[in-house]
Amino acid sequence: MRYILRRLGFYLLTFFVSISLNFFLPRLMPGDPATIMFGRFQGRLPPQTLQAMKIAFGFVEGSLWNQYVTYLSHALRFDFGISIYRFPAPVSMVISTGLAWTLLMNSVVLVVAFALGTLLGILASWRHSGKLDSFMTPLLMFISSFPYFWFAMLVLLVFSVNLGWLPWGHAYAYDLQPGWNFKFLGSVVEHLFLPACTIVIVSVGGWMLSMRNTMITTLDEDYVTMAEAKGLPQNRIMFRYAARNAMLPNFTSFGIALGFVISGALLTEVVFTYPGLGFLLFQAVTSQDYPLLQGLFLMITLAVLTANLLVDLLYVRLDPRVRAD
Repeated sequence: MRYILRRLGFYLLTFFVSISLNFFLPRLMPGDPATIMFGRFQGRLPPQTLQAMKIAFGFVEGSLWNQYVTYLSHALRFDFGISIYRFPAPVSMVISTGLAWTLLMNSVVLVVAFALGTLLGILASWRHSGKLDSFMTPLLMFISSFPYFWFAMLVLLVFSVNLGWLPWGHAYAYDLQPGWNFKFLGSVVEHLFLPACTIVIVSVGGWMLSMRNTMITTLDEDYVTMAEAKGLPQNRIMFRYAARNAMLPNFTSFGIALGFVISGALLTEVVFTYPGLGFLLFQAVTSQDYPLLQGLFLMITLAVLTANLLVDLLYVRLDPRVRAD
Protein backbone atom coordinates (compact mmCIF):
# COMPACT_ATOMS: atom_id res chain seq x y z
CA MET A 1 0.00 0.00 0.00
CA ARG A 2 2.87 2.37 0.83
CA TYR A 3 4.40 1.61 -2.55
CA ILE A 4 1.18 2.59 -4.36
CA LEU A 5 0.80 5.81 -2.32
CA ARG A 6 4.41 6.80 -3.05
CA ARG A 7 3.97 6.21 -6.76
CA LEU A 8 0.65 8.08 -6.80
CA GLY A 9 2.23 11.07 -5.05
CA PHE A 10 5.12 11.05 -7.52
CA TYR A 11 2.77 11.06 -10.52
CA LEU A 12 0.62 13.87 -9.08
CA LEU A 13 3.73 15.98 -8.52
CA THR A 14 4.96 15.22 -12.05
CA PHE A 15 1.59 16.21 -13.50
CA PHE A 16 1.64 19.50 -11.61
CA VAL A 17 5.16 20.24 -12.90
CA SER A 18 4.01 19.39 -16.44
CA ILE A 19 1.07 21.80 -16.21
CA SER A 20 3.40 24.53 -14.97
CA LEU A 21 5.92 23.93 -17.76
CA ASN A 22 3.06 23.97 -20.24
CA PHE A 23 2.22 27.48 -19.04
CA PHE A 24 5.69 28.98 -18.64
CA LEU A 25 7.56 27.63 -21.69
CA PRO A 26 5.64 29.68 -24.33
CA ARG A 27 6.01 32.76 -22.14
CA LEU A 28 9.79 32.32 -21.88
CA MET A 29 10.08 32.85 -25.64
CA PRO A 30 10.95 36.32 -26.94
CA GLY A 31 7.79 38.44 -26.96
CA ASP A 32 4.64 36.52 -26.08
CA PRO A 33 2.52 33.85 -27.77
CA ALA A 34 -0.22 36.31 -28.69
CA THR A 35 2.22 38.62 -30.49
CA ILE A 36 3.73 35.66 -32.39
CA MET A 37 0.32 34.28 -33.36
CA PHE A 38 -1.18 37.57 -34.45
CA GLY A 39 1.99 39.16 -35.85
CA ARG A 40 0.82 38.38 -39.38
CA PHE A 41 -2.13 40.72 -38.84
CA GLN A 42 -0.07 43.68 -37.61
CA GLY A 43 -0.74 46.72 -39.79
CA ARG A 44 -3.76 45.04 -41.41
CA LEU A 45 -6.14 45.05 -38.46
CA PRO A 46 -6.86 47.90 -36.03
CA PRO A 47 -5.44 47.54 -32.48
CA GLN A 48 -8.93 47.18 -31.03
CA THR A 49 -9.57 44.12 -33.21
CA LEU A 50 -6.25 42.53 -32.25
CA GLN A 51 -6.99 43.08 -28.58
CA ALA A 52 -10.44 41.52 -28.98
CA MET A 53 -8.83 38.50 -30.68
CA LYS A 54 -6.34 38.09 -27.84
CA ILE A 55 -9.17 38.07 -25.32
CA ALA A 56 -11.19 35.62 -27.43
CA PHE A 57 -8.25 33.21 -27.54
CA GLY A 58 -7.71 33.39 -23.78
CA PHE A 59 -4.64 35.62 -23.52
CA VAL A 60 -5.66 37.43 -20.38
CA GLU A 61 -4.01 40.60 -19.18
CA GLY A 62 -2.55 41.05 -15.72
CA SER A 63 0.43 39.83 -13.74
CA LEU A 64 2.11 36.52 -14.56
CA TRP A 65 0.80 35.04 -11.31
CA ASN A 66 -2.80 35.98 -12.14
CA GLN A 67 -2.40 34.47 -15.61
CA TYR A 68 -0.96 31.31 -14.04
CA VAL A 69 -3.84 30.91 -11.58
CA THR A 70 -6.35 31.51 -14.41
CA TYR A 71 -4.56 28.96 -16.58
CA LEU A 72 -4.58 26.32 -13.82
CA SER A 73 -8.30 26.78 -13.19
CA HIS A 74 -9.04 26.35 -16.90
CA ALA A 75 -6.57 23.46 -17.40
CA LEU A 76 -8.09 21.43 -14.57
CA ARG A 77 -11.43 21.74 -16.41
CA PHE A 78 -9.68 20.81 -19.69
CA ASP A 79 -10.53 24.22 -21.09
CA PHE A 80 -7.62 25.33 -23.31
CA GLY A 81 -9.33 28.12 -25.18
CA ILE A 82 -10.07 28.48 -28.90
CA SER A 83 -8.08 26.74 -31.63
CA ILE A 84 -6.39 28.97 -34.21
CA TYR A 85 -6.21 26.18 -36.77
CA ARG A 86 -9.90 25.29 -36.50
CA PHE A 87 -11.37 28.60 -35.40
CA PRO A 88 -13.87 28.99 -33.79
CA ALA A 89 -13.88 25.43 -32.41
CA PRO A 90 -12.68 25.01 -28.79
CA VAL A 91 -9.40 23.14 -28.33
CA SER A 92 -11.15 20.46 -26.26
CA MET A 93 -13.53 19.76 -29.15
CA VAL A 94 -10.69 19.58 -31.69
CA ILE A 95 -8.75 17.16 -29.48
CA SER A 96 -11.78 14.95 -28.86
CA THR A 97 -12.38 14.72 -32.61
CA GLY A 98 -8.92 13.27 -33.25
CA LEU A 99 -8.70 11.27 -30.03
CA ALA A 100 -11.08 8.52 -31.17
CA TRP A 101 -9.12 7.88 -34.38
CA THR A 102 -5.78 7.86 -32.57
CA LEU A 103 -7.04 5.47 -29.89
CA LEU A 104 -8.52 3.19 -32.53
CA MET A 105 -5.41 2.87 -34.68
CA ASN A 106 -2.66 2.96 -32.07
CA SER A 107 -4.43 0.76 -29.53
CA VAL A 108 -4.94 -1.94 -32.14
CA VAL A 109 -1.34 -1.55 -33.31
CA LEU A 110 0.12 -1.68 -29.80
CA VAL A 111 -1.87 -4.70 -28.64
CA VAL A 112 -1.20 -6.70 -31.81
CA ALA A 113 2.52 -5.82 -31.94
CA PHE A 114 3.01 -6.51 -28.22
CA ALA A 115 1.13 -9.83 -28.27
CA LEU A 116 2.75 -11.06 -31.48
CA GLY A 117 6.26 -9.91 -30.53
CA THR A 118 6.02 -11.36 -27.01
CA LEU A 119 4.79 -14.72 -28.29
CA LEU A 120 7.52 -14.89 -30.94
CA GLY A 121 10.11 -13.96 -28.31
CA ILE A 122 8.93 -16.75 -26.01
CA LEU A 123 9.01 -19.34 -28.79
CA ALA A 124 12.38 -18.18 -30.13
CA SER A 125 14.03 -18.34 -26.69
CA TRP A 126 12.51 -21.71 -25.83
CA ARG A 127 14.18 -23.20 -28.92
CA HIS A 128 17.27 -21.02 -28.68
CA SER A 129 19.32 -21.05 -31.92
CA GLY A 130 16.57 -23.02 -33.64
CA LYS A 131 15.04 -22.23 -37.01
CA LEU A 132 12.63 -19.60 -35.70
CA ASP A 133 15.32 -17.86 -33.66
CA SER A 134 17.94 -18.00 -36.41
CA PHE A 135 15.69 -16.70 -39.19
CA MET A 136 12.89 -14.60 -37.70
CA THR A 137 14.90 -12.62 -35.13
CA PRO A 138 17.45 -11.07 -37.56
CA LEU A 139 14.74 -10.51 -40.20
CA LEU A 140 12.42 -8.61 -37.86
CA MET A 141 15.29 -6.62 -36.37
CA PHE A 142 16.35 -5.62 -39.88
CA ILE A 143 12.81 -4.45 -40.65
CA SER A 144 12.56 -2.61 -37.32
CA SER A 145 15.57 -0.49 -38.30
CA PHE A 146 13.41 1.21 -40.95
CA PRO A 147 11.94 4.57 -39.88
CA TYR A 148 8.14 4.47 -39.55
CA PHE A 149 7.61 7.26 -42.06
CA TRP A 150 9.95 5.73 -44.68
CA PHE A 151 8.26 2.33 -44.48
CA ALA A 152 4.86 4.06 -44.54
CA MET A 153 5.74 5.91 -47.75
CA LEU A 154 7.01 2.65 -49.28
CA VAL A 155 3.85 0.63 -48.61
CA LEU A 156 1.71 3.61 -49.62
CA LEU A 157 3.50 3.79 -52.97
CA VAL A 158 3.25 0.06 -53.60
CA PHE A 159 -0.22 -0.89 -52.34
CA SER A 160 -2.14 2.35 -52.84
CA VAL A 161 -0.55 4.29 -55.69
CA ASN A 162 0.80 1.50 -57.92
CA LEU A 163 -1.50 -1.45 -57.18
CA GLY A 164 -4.55 0.49 -55.99
CA TRP A 165 -5.52 -2.27 -53.55
CA LEU A 166 -6.08 -0.04 -50.53
CA PRO A 167 -7.06 3.62 -49.97
CA TRP A 168 -4.21 6.05 -49.48
CA GLY A 169 -5.51 8.51 -46.91
CA HIS A 170 -8.03 9.67 -44.30
CA ALA A 171 -9.93 7.41 -41.86
CA TYR A 172 -12.88 6.58 -44.12
CA ALA A 173 -14.23 7.40 -47.58
CA TYR A 174 -14.97 11.09 -48.06
CA ASP A 175 -18.43 10.42 -49.50
CA LEU A 176 -19.63 8.58 -46.36
CA GLN A 177 -21.26 10.01 -43.28
CA PRO A 178 -20.06 8.58 -39.92
CA GLY A 179 -22.55 6.11 -38.46
CA TRP A 180 -22.92 2.65 -37.00
CA ASN A 181 -23.53 0.80 -40.27
CA PHE A 182 -21.57 -1.90 -42.09
CA LYS A 183 -20.62 0.33 -45.01
CA PHE A 184 -19.02 2.98 -42.82
CA LEU A 185 -17.34 0.46 -40.49
CA GLY A 186 -16.00 -1.46 -43.47
CA SER A 187 -14.52 1.76 -44.85
CA VAL A 188 -12.90 2.49 -41.46
CA VAL A 189 -11.28 -0.96 -41.37
CA GLU A 190 -10.12 -0.62 -44.98
CA HIS A 191 -8.48 2.76 -44.31
CA LEU A 192 -7.02 1.53 -41.01
CA PHE A 193 -5.41 -1.62 -42.40
CA LEU A 194 -2.42 -0.12 -44.23
CA PRO A 195 -1.15 2.35 -41.57
CA ALA A 196 -1.74 -0.20 -38.79
CA CYS A 197 0.15 -2.96 -40.60
CA THR A 198 2.98 -0.54 -41.31
CA ILE A 199 3.54 0.20 -37.62
CA VAL A 200 3.03 -3.43 -36.50
CA ILE A 201 5.59 -4.79 -38.97
CA VAL A 202 8.21 -2.22 -37.98
CA SER A 203 7.65 -2.46 -34.20
CA VAL A 204 7.11 -6.19 -33.62
CA GLY A 205 10.84 -6.93 -33.87
CA GLY A 206 11.64 -4.77 -30.84
CA TRP A 207 9.05 -6.54 -28.69
CA MET A 208 10.32 -9.93 -29.86
CA LEU A 209 13.99 -9.17 -29.13
CA SER A 210 13.23 -7.73 -25.70
CA MET A 211 11.15 -10.76 -24.68
CA ARG A 212 13.65 -13.22 -26.17
CA ASN A 213 16.63 -11.81 -24.28
CA THR A 214 14.80 -11.62 -20.95
CA MET A 215 13.37 -15.09 -21.43
CA ILE A 216 16.79 -16.63 -22.12
CA THR A 217 18.07 -15.22 -18.81
CA THR A 218 14.97 -16.42 -16.95
CA LEU A 219 15.32 -19.98 -18.29
CA ASP A 220 18.58 -20.32 -16.30
CA GLU A 221 16.86 -19.57 -12.99
CA ASP A 222 16.67 -22.28 -10.33
CA TYR A 223 12.86 -22.37 -10.17
CA VAL A 224 12.72 -23.22 -13.89
CA THR A 225 15.27 -26.01 -13.40
CA MET A 226 13.24 -27.30 -10.45
CA ALA A 227 10.05 -27.30 -12.52
CA GLU A 228 11.79 -29.32 -15.23
CA ALA A 229 13.14 -31.75 -12.62
CA LYS A 230 9.59 -32.31 -11.34
CA GLY A 231 8.58 -33.38 -14.83
CA LEU A 232 5.99 -30.64 -15.35
CA PRO A 233 4.59 -30.23 -18.90
CA GLN A 234 6.80 -28.13 -21.16
CA ASN A 235 4.01 -25.66 -22.03
CA ARG A 236 3.35 -25.05 -18.34
CA ILE A 237 7.03 -24.40 -17.63
CA MET A 238 7.34 -22.13 -20.64
CA PHE A 239 4.30 -19.94 -19.95
CA ARG A 240 3.53 -20.24 -16.20
CA TYR A 241 7.08 -20.26 -14.85
CA ALA A 242 9.47 -18.65 -17.33
CA ALA A 243 7.32 -16.34 -19.45
CA ARG A 244 5.29 -14.93 -16.55
CA ASN A 245 8.44 -13.61 -14.85
CA ALA A 246 10.23 -12.65 -18.05
CA MET A 247 7.27 -10.49 -19.08
CA LEU A 248 7.75 -7.94 -16.27
CA PRO A 249 10.25 -5.73 -18.16
CA ASN A 250 8.06 -5.97 -21.26
CA PHE A 251 5.05 -4.81 -19.26
CA THR A 252 7.00 -1.71 -18.23
CA SER A 253 7.75 -0.96 -21.87
CA PHE A 254 4.13 -1.70 -22.74
CA GLY A 255 2.96 0.84 -20.15
CA ILE A 256 5.24 3.52 -21.54
CA ALA A 257 4.14 2.71 -25.10
CA LEU A 258 0.51 2.75 -23.95
CA GLY A 259 0.97 6.30 -22.75
CA PHE A 260 2.31 7.32 -26.13
CA VAL A 261 -0.77 5.86 -27.83
CA ILE A 262 -2.21 9.37 -27.50
CA SER A 263 0.59 10.97 -29.48
CA GLY A 264 0.61 8.09 -31.91
CA ALA A 265 3.09 7.51 -34.71
CA LEU A 266 3.04 11.16 -35.73
CA LEU A 267 4.78 10.92 -39.08
CA THR A 268 2.82 7.81 -40.05
CA GLU A 269 -0.42 9.71 -39.49
CA VAL A 270 0.99 12.59 -41.54
CA VAL A 271 1.94 10.27 -44.42
CA PHE A 272 -1.51 8.68 -44.50
CA THR A 273 -3.29 11.96 -43.59
CA TYR A 274 -4.96 9.94 -40.83
CA PRO A 275 -6.95 12.45 -38.72
CA GLY A 276 -5.54 11.49 -35.32
CA LEU A 277 -3.82 13.54 -32.64
CA GLY A 278 -0.42 13.06 -34.23
CA PHE A 279 -1.65 14.69 -37.43
CA LEU A 280 -3.31 17.42 -35.34
CA LEU A 281 0.00 18.06 -33.58
CA PHE A 282 1.73 18.50 -36.93
CA GLN A 283 -0.96 20.93 -38.08
CA ALA A 284 -0.81 22.84 -34.79
CA VAL A 285 2.95 23.35 -35.18
CA THR A 286 2.73 24.49 -38.79
CA SER A 287 -0.13 26.91 -38.01
CA GLN A 288 1.43 28.17 -34.73
CA ASP A 289 -1.70 27.14 -32.84
CA TYR A 290 -0.38 27.55 -29.27
CA PRO A 291 -3.66 26.72 -27.46
CA LEU A 292 -3.94 23.45 -29.41
CA LEU A 293 -0.26 22.65 -28.81
CA GLN A 294 -0.67 23.17 -25.08
CA GLY A 295 -3.77 20.99 -24.99
CA LEU A 296 -2.07 18.18 -26.91
CA PHE A 297 1.07 18.37 -24.78
CA LEU A 298 -0.94 18.07 -21.59
CA MET A 299 -3.02 15.23 -23.02
CA ILE A 300 0.11 13.26 -23.94
CA THR A 301 1.67 13.87 -20.52
CA LEU A 302 -1.47 12.78 -18.69
CA ALA A 303 -1.71 9.64 -20.82
CA VAL A 304 1.92 8.64 -20.12
CA LEU A 305 1.55 9.19 -16.37
CA THR A 306 -1.74 7.28 -16.21
CA ALA A 307 -0.29 4.37 -18.18
CA ASN A 308 2.76 4.16 -15.92
CA LEU A 309 0.54 4.23 -12.82
CA LEU A 310 -1.49 1.32 -14.23
CA VAL A 311 1.74 -0.59 -14.89
CA ASP A 312 2.85 0.00 -11.30
CA LEU A 313 -0.48 -1.39 -10.08
CA LEU A 314 -0.03 -4.39 -12.39
CA TYR A 315 3.46 -4.93 -10.96
CA VAL A 316 1.93 -5.20 -7.49
CA ARG A 317 -0.33 -7.96 -8.79
CA LEU A 318 2.37 -9.88 -10.68
CA ASP A 319 5.41 -9.50 -8.43
CA PRO A 320 5.01 -10.58 -4.75
CA ARG A 321 8.25 -8.75 -3.84
CA VAL A 322 6.58 -5.43 -4.59
CA ARG A 323 3.55 -6.30 -2.45
CA ALA A 324 5.86 -6.92 0.47
CA ASP A 325 7.25 -3.34 0.25
